[in-house]
Parts: sequence; C-alpha cells; structure tokens
Amino acid sequence: MVTYKYQALSRDGEKVSGIVEGFNELDAVERIKQTCDVVLKLTEVREKGPGLLNMELGGNRLDPKAFTVMCSQFAIILRSGIPIARTVHLIADKMTNRPLKRMLEQVADDVEAGRSISASFAERGDRLLPTTFVETIRAGEESGSLDLAFENMYRHFDKQVKMRGKVRSALAYPAFVLAIAVAVVIVLMVKVVPVFTDIFASYGSELPLITRILIDISEFFRKYILLILGVLAAAFIALKLYGNTEQGRINLAKLQLSLPVLGNIFELNAASQFANAMTTMLSSGLPMTKSISITARVLDNYYISQETGKLTGKLEEGRSLGASMREAAVMPDILVDMVAVGEETGELERTLDTVAGYYDTELEMATTSAINKLEPAILIGLALIAGFIVIAVYIAMFEMYNVM
Repeated sequence: MVTYKYQALSRDGEKVSGIVEGFNELDAVERIKQTCDVVLKLTEVREKGPGLLNMELGGNRLDPKAFTVMCSQFAIILRSGIPIARTVHLIADKMTNRPLKRMLEQVADDVEAGRSISASFAERGDRLLPTTFVETIRAGEESGSLDLAFENMYRHFDKQVKMRGKVRSALAYPAFVLAIAVAVVIVLMVKVVPVFTDIFASYGSELPLITRILIDISEFFRKYILLILGVLAAAFIALKLYGNTEQGRINLAKLQLSLPVLGNIFELNAASQFANAMTTMLSSGLPMTKSISITARVLDNYYISQETGKLTGKLEEGRSLGASMREAAVMPDILVDMVAVGEETGELERTLDTVAGYYDTELEMATTSAINKLEPAILIGLALIAGFIVIAVYIAMFEMYNVM
C-alpha cells in the first residue's frame, strides 16, 4: 500500500485535505471519491524507515520527549473541558521546542478558522509527526473521544522513549570502550611501535618472529592507513547507496534478521513494535485494515514492514489476521498464536496489550544480555592486542640485552 496526501472538494463544496492509502494512484482516487466529489491534488508520501534506536519517533527534527509531553498536555487539558482551539493555543504558548511550537501555532490558527485538528496536523506536521499520531487523532476526532486519542498517544510514545533510553544507556559504555580500543590500537601501530622499530633496526641481529610480525603489521598501517580509511569510506558509501534501492533495503533487512545474537533482538523489536502499535490503533477505534497498514509503516525492519503491509490485502479478502500472519511467517510464533487466540475470543486488543508487555520485557532482557556479553569480549580483545604488542617488544629487548 502506498500513502498519498490529497486535497479535494467535499460534497458540501468545502476544500479538505488528508492522507489516504492505495495500491496505486487510481486506487487512491477511488477511495477519496467515496467522501469527496473532486480530487484537486494527490502526492505520494515517501517515508524513510527508522533505525533500531530511533524506532518510529524521534527523527532529525522531532524531539521525542517534547512530543510525548505535548500529547500528555493535550489529554489533560481536553479532559478538563477546555475547547480545542483554546487548548492548542495554551500548549503552543508554553512549548519550548521550536519545530513543535511553530507547528502548533499554525494548527491553532487553522482550528480557530474552523478546520479540524486532525486535518491541520496532517498538513502542518507533514513529515515531522509520526503517521500513528495523525491517524489516531483523526479517529479520535471522528469518534468524539479526542482526549482519549491523545492519552493513547502519550502512553504509546512514552513507552517508546523509555525503551529507547534503556537501550541507549546500555549501549553507551561498550560503544565508548570499543571506540577507545580502536583509537588506541591505531595510535600504537602508527606512532608508538615505529619508535621501537628504529631501535630494533639499529640492533642489527635477527629479531624474534613475534616482533617481526608486529613490525610488519605496524609498517602496513603506516603505509596504507589512508588507503584503509578510503576503502572503508567507499564501502560505507556503497552500502548506503545499495540500501537506498528497493531490493537493497529488503536484502539488508533480511541480513539483520540472520545475524547471530542481533538477529534475535531485531525480531523481538519488530514483535514489540507490532503489538504496541496495533494495541494503540485498535484502542483508538481504527478498523483492522487501517491499523495494519499504519503499523506496517512504523516497523523498523523494512522486510517485515513490507510483508506486514501485504496483510491488508489478505484481510480485505476476508481472511483472519492470525492465518494471514502465519502464512507471511515474518513474526515470532508466539505472537502469531496469541493474535489467533485473541481473534477467536474477541479479545484481540487486550491480548495484543498483554503480548506487547511480554515482548517489551523480552527485548530489554535480550539487549541487556547481548551487551553483558559484548563488554567482556571487547575488553578481552583489547587485552590480547595490548599483550601481543608488549610481549613482542619485551622479547626483542631481552634479546638485545642478552647479546650486549
């Protein structure tokens, strides 16, 4: 399914805008004409898949914490009975984040002019706001439960921010140690070892094998360090360009899932995101096909995202979600089985909420376990490299002293 932004004339002659999904432009136009007479403009929305730590929220311009607080403020103020236009003005006045403040000021003007807040968010937010947010607010507005929609968004994104914070905190130390280790090894090989090499060269006798190996490695780094950096940079650029192609994105996403240790983390992350997003969408009153379509776009792994998006076609054919997911075979079996049970009992939303909690815990435990194994591995590797250098130098020095 492709997402399109549109402007159209309603049956009352009013100019409206929004977001619609379709298999192509003709399909999108047909869907728009179910509520509007004339389609004025149709533009495809191209979205980049988020990374593991970014998830759905927190792109280059959107501050996740400020956005989460904004959702909470909307829920609290609307619950107190203050009109929506006044609510937007109050939050905009207190907002310190510049992109959000600028957007809210525009939304406030639109709402005062009689425009719906969901339509204004869709246009003014553009790529700043997550698709989940825009569609949930639209559903809440249509059902008359706007405060509940903002409350759902607050809980949804607050959970994302906290989970991402835990993962980043856990990754910070091993990443720092790894960076220091690489820097130390490069400095030793390029600057320190050559000093000893000159001393050993004046020695005149044959050096021990381990020392000769160290000198050869050091000479290689000294001669080809720029070439090495250039090759690494070229490989990185080539990988990025390949990842920008459709087949490249799919293949790299499949590779993520096949990696040892990390593959399990990526799979758990996808299951957690799916369960959490579907719970939020269904609790907001969105239909199943719409919920699946939006959820597919917020999944990190591009391959799983594409396969999940294809489920909408199967659902429109009258098939159950559980059977469709089992056929797609991209989600863990436990998640698929629980979805099937939830459908059979009529408790899909509650079941997904329970499963979301389970996979959140599993993801946190798997990430912590992987990092706990990574830290000593880095330290052992650094110790082996440092030990190799020290032994190579000291053996050569002892040989020199014996000859002297």
